[in-house]
Amino acid sequence: MQIKNFLLSGMLCACVIVTNAQNRPDTSVLASNFKPQNPIHEKTLHQSNTTKLVQPSSLRDNEDQRFGTVRGRITTSDGSIAPYVSVVLKGTSFGAISNEDGEYQIRKVPAGEYTIVVSAIGLYPKEKQVTVIGKSTVIADFSLNENLSELDMVQIDGHKKKFKVDKVSPSLRLQSSILEVPQSIKVVTSQLIADQQVFDIVDGVTRNVSGTIRTGHWDAQYANISTRGTSIPAFRNGMNLKMPWGPLADDAATIDRIEFVKGPSGFMMANGEPGGIYNIVTKKPTGENRSSVSLSGGGFNLGRAAVDLDGKLSKDGKLLFRLNLAAQTKGSYNKYNYTDKYIIAPVVSYQIDSNTLITAEYTTQRVEAQALGTYGFSPKGYGDTPPSLFIGDPALDPNKLSDHNVTLYFNHKLNRDWKVNAQVAYVNYELKGGTPWPSKIAANGDMIRYLNISEELAINKNAQLSIQGELKTGPVLHRIMGGIDMGNLKTWGDFTGGNQDIRLTPLNGDQGIFNIYQPRYGIPAANIPIFDRSRSIQVRSGANTYATNLTYTGAYIQDELRFLEEKLRLTLAGRFTHAVTVGKTNATQISDNVFSPRVGLSYSITKDFSAYTLYDQSFLPQSGQDFYGKVFKPVRGNNIEFGLKKDWFDGKWNATASIYKITKKNVLTPDLDHIDPAQNWRVQLGEIESKGIEVDIAGEIVKGLNVVLNYAYTDARVTKDNTTDPAKNLVGSRLANSVKHITNGWLSYRLKEEGSIFNGFGLTGGYQLQLDRFTGSNAREPNLPDYIRFDAGASYEKGKITISALVNNLLDRKLFTQGSYTKLATETATAVSYYTYIYEMPRNARVTIAYRFK
Repeated sequence: MQIKNFLLSGMLCACVIVTNAQNRPDTSVLASNFKPQNPIHEKTLHQSNTTKLVQPSSLRDNEDQRFGTVRGRITTSDGSIAPYVSVVLKGTSFGAISNEDGEYQIRKVPAGEYTIVVSAIGLYPKEKQVTVIGKSTVIADFSLNENLSELDMVQIDGHKKKFKVDKVSPSLRLQSSILEVPQSIKVVTSQLIADQQVFDIVDGVTRNVSGTIRTGHWDAQYANISTRGTSIPAFRNGMNLKMPWGPLADDAATIDRIEFVKGPSGFMMANGEPGGIYNIVTKKPTGENRSSVSLSGGGFNLGRAAVDLDGKLSKDGKLLFRLNLAAQTKGSYNKYNYTDKYIIAPVVSYQIDSNTLITAEYTTQRVEAQALGTYGFSPKGYGDTPPSLFIGDPALDPNKLSDHNVTLYFNHKLNRDWKVNAQVAYVNYELKGGTPWPSKIAANGDMIRYLNISEELAINKNAQLSIQGELKTGPVLHRIMGGIDMGNLKTWGDFTGGNQDIRLTPLNGDQGIFNIYQPRYGIPAANIPIFDRSRSIQVRSGANTYATNLTYTGAYIQDELRFLEEKLRLTLAGRFTHAVTVGKTNATQISDNVFSPRVGLSYSITKDFSAYTLYDQSFLPQSGQDFYGKVFKPVRGNNIEFGLKKDWFDGKWNATASIYKITKKNVLTPDLDHIDPAQNWRVQLGEIESKGIEVDIAGEIVKGLNVVLNYAYTDARVTKDNTTDPAKNLVGSRLANSVKHITNGWLSYRLKEEGSIFNGFGLTGGYQLQLDRFTGSNAREPNLPDYIRFDAGASYEKGKITISALVNNLLDRKLFTQGSYTKLATETATAVSYYTYIYEMPRNARVTIAYRFK
C-alpha cells in the first residue's frame, strides 16, 4: 500500500476540520504539515472502529466532574501506524497530534457530544461520534483508507522537515518533545547525511552541531569527537560503547540518525562525560519497501557501493527484515596510504502480538588500512611538509581491524500508558598491525623511524532494562522513567617494540635515513622488525597501562512533573552508580558508589516557544593507571545551563540558544615526566572549567530551502593542576584541542515545480569556520591556524533516481584537524623540537547515483 510509505517517511500533510455536535461556534480549523521522524514499526492492534467508554481509575482520572478525556490510535487500513496526524474535536479548540505509535490524547474535554473528523492528504477522511462524560475516558480508534488521487500532493510535500526533528529516538527514553526537554539536543538526520554525502561518522558530521568538533587521530579506526570543550563518548542505540580506541567509526549505511545530547546524560542510559554524548541510531525494519541502492565515486580513488533492503519475511507482516551492505575503497592524500572496508548489517524483528516486539541486530565492519593515521611532521611549523608526506612505507604490512556488534531488543507495552524496554549488546573490537613513528627529527628533516606493534582487543558488554509511562495526581501529570543498566569493558593493548628502527637501503651517503623533505620509500625486508606474537595479547598487555577492566551497575529514576495544563515542567532525577575499576593488583582496585542528581525546569511561554534551565552531574569511571601503578579516579563533572527554544512557521524550522558552565574533575593528561610512546603514561591533571554560548538553527526557512546554521563560543581552561612544578603547572591555560569560536552553515535548495524544466534540480553548499584553536598536550604551545572551509554541490531528482555531486574544500585550503608540539628539553644536531599535524582532505569531488525501489 503506497500511502504508508509517505506516512512513515515524513511525506504526510495532515489536515483535520471540526464542528461541534452541540452547534458550538467553529473556533479552530487546523491544517498543518507533519513529518514523522524515525518511525518504529508496529502492527495494528486489530481493533474495530467502535467507540468504547472506559471508566477511569482513581489515579488516572481525577479530573473535575465536568471534564473527560478522548484518546485513541490511528492506523492505515493495512494496520500500519499513522504518526503525526492531527486530531481535533469539531467546532472547538481541543485537539492533539498522534505520536510515533499513532496514538493521540485530548485531555480536559467538557462533557458533551462531539464529532471527531480525521483527514489527511493521501487518506480518505473519517468521522466518529463520541459522548464525553465527566471523569471518564473515551477511546476512539481510526483506520484510514488510501486516497490515490492525492498521492501527488503528498510527494510534493515530501522534503519538508528533512533537517529538523521534533522528538528523539526511543533509545534516549525521553517521552517529551525536544522543544519541551530541559536540555540541548541536536539530531543529524539521514537526509542531512545524504545531502552532505557523508559516508561515516568521521566524515564531517560534527559540522551540524554547535560547539562540536572532531580531532584527527587514527581516522581509519574511530572518531574522536568533542563538544563544549570535552571529549564525548560514542553510544549506539542508547548503549555506551566507548573504548580507549573504538568502536570503529559507524558507516553511513547503518545510520538512521545521530543524536547529540549536550551536558551530562548518564542518568538516561549509562555513565557519560559532562560535555555530553553522541548516540548512533541504527536502521531498523519498517515493514515498508524502503529499499535502495547507491554508487559513489570521487577524488583520491574513492569508490563505494551501498545497498539497503527493507521488507517483510512473512505475509502477515509480523516478521520483518532490514539488510544494509556497503563496500568502500579510498585512497589518501598521503602517498601509498589507503583504506578499504566493508559493512554487513542484518536486522530481524518479530511482532509477537500487538504489544510485544523483539528485534535482533548484527553489525560487522572489516577495515584494512596501510596506516591508521595521516600524520605530518616538521621542525619548522604546521604545514611545512606537503599533504603527500607519508612516514610509513608500502613494504610494511597493512593494519587490519574488525568490529562485531550483536544487540537484542525487547519492547512490550503494558497498557496505553506504560511500556517496558530491555536490550543487551556485545561488542568485540580488534586491531592487528604496526605503526611507524619518529624517534627523533633533525633540523634538516632527517627522521629516525621505529616500528611499534599496534594490537588491540576490546570486549564491551552492556545490558539495560527500563520502564516508562505516565500517571496523574490531581492536576499534575507525571511522566516517569526508571531502570537499571550494567556494563563491563575489558581492553588489552600492545604497542611495544619502539626501540627497533626501520631504515632504507643506504643511498648517496644518507645511511638509509628517511628525510621528510626528500622522502624515499622501499624498506628492505631485512630492515623490518619481526615481532613476537606467540603469546596472546591478554598476556602481552598484562604488564602495561593498556590492560583495563571496568564494571559498573547503575539505577536511575526520573519524574517529569507537568503543571499548569502542562505548560510548566519540572524534571527531578537521580542515578546511583556502583563501579569497580580493576588495576594490576588488588591494592590498585577502586570501588565507587556515587549518586548523581539532576534538576530541570522548562516552561512553554507559547505553544512553540519554551525556556529552560538545568543542573546535573556526571560520573564516569576511568580505566588504566599511572606510571606508579595507581588506578585513575573517576571523572566527576557538573553542568548548569539556561536556554531558549523556538519553533517557527508551524514548526518548519527551529532555533535554540543556550549558555552553560561545566566543571570537570580528575581530568587525564599526558605525563610529561615519563614520556614513553609504548606506554602512553598519563596523570590526573586536576580540574577544568568550560563555559560558553551556543546557537543552533535547523529546518525549512522558506519553501524548498532547508538550512543548518550554528555558532558556539567556548572558553575551556584549566582551573586546578596537581603538578607542583611551577614550570609545568597549566592553571589558566586553554584546554588542549579546544576551539574558541566555531560557526557552521549548510544550505540545501530543491525546486519543485511541475512542468518546469528545472523541476527536481537542487543546489547545496556550506561553510565551516574554527577560530582561535588550541592544540596538543600543552595548550601553551603554538596554536593551529584558523580552519576555513567551503563546499558546494548540485543534484537532480527524477522519480526514483537521484544524482548528486559535491566539491569539498572548494578553495583547496591547507586545513588541519589536529596539531601538537613536542618540545625537547635539550636539542642536538640530530634531534630538535618538532610539530605534529594532520591535514584535512585537499579539494576533492564526490558523485553519487541513488535508486529507490519504491
